[in-house]
This record gives sequence, structure tokens and C-alpha cells, in this order.
Amino acid sequence: MNFEPTEERRMLADSLNRFISAQYGFAARQAIIRSPQGYSPALWRQFAELGVMAALFREADGGFGGDGFDIATVFEALGRGLVVEPLLGSAVLAGEALATAGNAQQRQWLDTLISGDTLAALAHEEPATHYEAAHVQTRAQRQGGGWLLNGSKALVLQGAECQLFVVSARSSGAVADEAGISLFLLPADTPGVQLRSSSTIDGGCVASLHLEQVQVGAEALLGAEGAGYTVLERALGRGILALCAEAVGAMDAAKAATLDYLRTRKQFGVAIGSFQALQHRMADMALEIEQARSSVINAAAALDSERLSRERALSAAKFTIGRVATLVAEECIQLHGGIGMTWELPLSHYAKRLVMIDHQLGDEDHHLQRYMALSAEAAA
Repeated sequence: MNFEPTEERRMLADSLNRFISAQYGFAARQAIIRSPQGYSPALWRQFAELGVMAALFREADGGFGGDGFDIATVFEALGRGLVVEPLLGSAVLAGEALATAGNAQQRQWLDTLISGDTLAALAHEEPATHYEAAHVQTRAQRQGGGWLLNGSKALVLQGAECQLFVVSARSSGAVADEAGISLFLLPADTPGVQLRSSSTIDGGCVASLHLEQVQVGAEALLGAEGAGYTVLERALGRGILALCAEAVGAMDAAKAATLDYLRTRKQFGVAIGSFQALQHRMADMALEIEQARSSVINAAAALDSERLSRERALSAAKFTIGRVATLVAEECIQLHGGIGMTWELPLSHYAKRLVMIDHQLGDEDHHLQRYMALSAEAAA
């Protein structure tokens, strides 16, 4: 299989990298994460005009890309620039759920997601979930011709700024059953929806969402009743690939910054990059990053494969990224010395983002266990 990027993807990557370099410098990013919104509406519109959101959707859904390598191309560039705009939550997670399960009326939201006029988020994780996608305690009960929703969601990406949520709730079965999970489209201004925003260590924004006696009509049900797990698995899988590609971009940037520092920092009258011990550490780190990149390429190639192949490749990539990202963050800071920990140096922010990526949508330990379980299932 040829893994060379197509001409269109090279052009997209070049355009996006140039735009981020020119418009999303470190000072601009710091101002954005201190803003009340936690992202830049002006830059968000420019990302939409560049076609970044459209690249994450298939042609049938109104975009011009949408496969694994399109996602990887976009998010590698975002990781390199430490971009905090809500593409993961809106275009990837919520967007994929809508594209996969939405009816003709619900799919009208896709146009506004691609244009950037609507921010959406997947409200699925709960305080007791511990990365298990089937663990859903939020309840959905039939009431008249509609539904009554009660429960709490955690870590909703950019939740306070969203106009639309894709909410998972259990309409039948036990708490950890894959069957019995239903998905609902919930506008943010629905009575009974309560949001509380907070910041993350890497400069992002998340919200907790509490549903108290929230009444929705029958038209809010996204897809078939009780069949939401398959939709969630596909959406979360695309999110995992996006995070892995973002980590590769961030690791590349951290490695480049460290290499530049070793070439300019002098000790005993010579650049410390001339010390063989430090050269060996940089070489080891470069090899680990290439291994992580290979795992992302493998996951991107498997994204549209049958379920077991797809999910094994995604968990293998997320496990590899979790291990390598932690190594790169630690090595880069140690090679910089004390200055590597300072707020003013971009490196510390790359390190925080890499640590956070490991904990989003399942950490290293979770995906190692999941990979082993999927492998046993495949062998059975």
C-alpha cells in the first residue's frame, strides 16, 4: 500500500502550516487561552474558510475528505502549532455521530458545522466512566411522545461555547451494556441543561453538563433507539486517530525546539549538542517518534476497515502515542534543563499537551488492555 500523501493532502498541509505559523504564534495562542471563550471566533472562521473543517468530512456529508489520512494531515498540523480551536469536539466527534446516524433533517446541522457557524460537542464521558465507552449512567425514559433525560456528563470539549450537544443516555439495559445506549441531539438552550466550565492544564476548556428533567421530543433521537454504541465507537475512533496525529505534530515541534537549543546552548565553551551522550538521547527520541508516526499511519489506513482491524489499530496507536509522548515530554524538558519548565517557553506547553493527549479518550494502560481483549476476540 502506498502511504505517500496525495497532492491534495500536501497542499492542505502546506496551507494549514503556513496559516498557523503566520496567525497562531505562541503569543497569539496565549492570548486565546486567556480569553473568556477559550478559542478565537475570528480564527475559527478563517479555519472554516481554509476548508479545514470540510477536510474532516466525507463528500457525502458536505466535505471533501473525511478519511483517516485527511484527519491525520489536519491534526498533525494542529499539534505542531498547539492549536486550541475546537475541531476535535465539533468536527470530529459530534460531526461523525451526526454524519453516521442522523436523518435528513438532523444532517442539516452538518453544513453549519463545516461552515463554522455552529459549535457542537459529544457529551458522552461521565465521572465514573474510566474510559469505558459502554459505561453510561445517564438515563433516557420515554415520556409521552418524547424523552426525559437525567444525568451528568464530564469533560465536554468547549462545552460552554457550544450550541449543540450529542448526548449519550441509557434507554435500556445495565450500566455497562453495549446495547441500550441511545443518542440525542440537544440544543444548549434546552430547559434543564446546566453547564459549568473549567480549564485544563494544557490551556483547553471543558465543561461538565448536568441534565435535570430535560424533556425532548421524538425528533431528538439520533439513530435507532438503543443502537448508539456502534455510532459512538466510530466517532471515538476518529477522535483517537486525531489525537494521535496531533501528538506526532507536537512531538516533532518539541524535538525541533530541543535540537535548536542543543546547538546554541554552550557549556565549557562548546555547544552541548556536541556531547555524545546528548546526541544518543536525541537519536533515541527521534526513533521513538518515527515509531509513533508509523502507528498513526497504520491507524489511518485501518480507519475504514472492518471493526476488529480498525479498533486494534487505533488502540495500538493510542498505546504507542501514550508511551512515546510521555518519553518525549520528559526528555525534551530534561535536555533543556530548568528553562524547560518555564511558562514563557513554548516547550512546557507542548509537554502539557502531550501529557493531556495520553489521558483523552483512553490512556496508555486502557488501550493496552483493550488491544489485548480485541486480539483475543479476533483469535476466538
